[in-house]
Amino acid sequence: MTTFSDAFRSEVVRMARKELKPELQGMRKALSSHRSEIAALKREVKSLTSQLKAAQRVVKETAAPAEDEPAPARKGGRKWVFKPEALAAKRVELGISTKEMITLLQASPASLNRWETGKSSPRAAQLERIRLVLGLGKRKALALLAEGEGK
Repeated sequence: MTTFSDAFRSEVVRMARKELKPELQGMRKALSSHRSEIAALKREVKSLTSQLKAAQRVVKETAAPAEDEPAPARKGGRKWVFKPEALAAKRVELGISTKEMITLLQASPASLNRWETGKSSPRAAQLERIRLVLGLGKRKALALLAEGEGK
């Protein structure tokens, strides 16, 4: 009897495999395509993550520091570069006149005009002063101007 049951069982298994084989083929193909899609999505996520980190670094580098503290000097990183449009934009942002900006920068009117229009670049001594003024907030700038008038 065991021989019959073993033969019957092996025949049932063989028939089941034969019936399931086409279905399994389709599932294997689908599984393979899903895996390749997942791999492509992982690569895309990795790329987007690195782009996001790069964008966050740029935003962090260009973000103005808190009003009470001056912009930190860069150590070993990129060199700070003077941009004429940033100086003019800061004056507008602070809502101060050209005379007041001259007072903050301790510069002449002609120098400020040439710097803002990009006709000339400030010297190293003035670059540090400009960098500090660009890092000021409105309250701090107005406080410094009031302090300067009191002298």
